[in-house]
Amino acid sequence: MYCGESRGTDIDHFDPIARNPLRAFDWLNHLLACSTCNSHQKRDRFPVDEDGNPLLVDPTSEDPFDHLLLTLSLGIYSPLTPKGKATIEVCGLNDRGLPRGRMQARRVVGLALRAWNEACEGNRSGEMLEHVHTVREQPFADVCQSMLRQAFSPGADVVFGDSPDLLALLRKPELREALLR
Repeated sequence: MYCGESRGTDIDHFDPIARNPLRAFDWLNHLLACSTCNSHQKRDRFPVDEDGNPLLVDPTSEDPFDHLLLTLSLGIYSPLTPKGKATIEVCGLNDRGLPRGRMQARRVVGLALRAWNEACEGNRSGEMLEHVHTVREQPFADVCQSMLRQAFSPGADVVFGDSPDLLALLRKPELREALLR
């Protein structure tokens, strides 16, 4: 899903059929999308640069985080590259209730990670697993990924200034392993 809301019900042709009919049955051109992203946001929009290269981030071959930065406290994406800028605009990544949903996801992830830590300290492995599942199953998986990445970025102390305990947890190897396996 472009928006990250985890309500994928449609298949989007990343490179639209109207632009490139030969990719209609190319599996790498099929992306899961929610109906809002597919029908109302991206549609057949597919910006290219002056050389004809796509300006949208292709998640089948590129890491979106190379092009997009999520401001966790606001739930808003900022572009790091021209591809990031076009992707934000075409896919409406900062539209509708998406920023609010990402902010809520950050709160849920933070609560679940703190509960995971309490269960870890009490050696309650079943509870630890439940909290990992809570994180994995919540919408906006991009929020957790951003949190894990930004925990080791320059300025992490500022990003997580309101929750230094959460920053310490995100840097814990055991937690990272549990979330990323």
